[in-house]
Amino acid sequence: MFVSLAVVTVLMSAVLLVSAGAKSLRTRHITEQMSTLGIPHSMMTFLIGAQIAGAAGAIAGLRWGPVGIAAAIGLTLYFAGAVASHLRVGDRKGASPAAVLTMASVALIVLRAATL
Repeated sequence: MFVSLAVVTVLMSAVLLVSAGAKSLRTRHITEQMSTLGIPHSMMTFLIGAQIAGAAGAIAGLRWGPVGIAAAIGLTLYFAGAVASHLRVGDRKGASPAAVLTMASVALIVLRAATL
């Protein structure tokens, strides 16, 4: 069970760090998407920080279970908010990846709780 947790944690952390990197570069695709979602540019730093903190917390959670559970709960809320933001503007295509990441975050909660 712990091996599954480690694999999901590493993959999720990689996705989070790549996403945070893309947001920090403020590529045209990212800025257009954020504008479509109605996310102000001033929130970008918060979103980048949340993704980096989520990745760090998930990795730290491999050693300290409660930290991993807290990080996974935060990531679940983060991605559920992303799903809601995409659906609010009618962007079903953009909601799908966020929904998958929401489910992966829930899997982190379950796996970490099962390995305590």
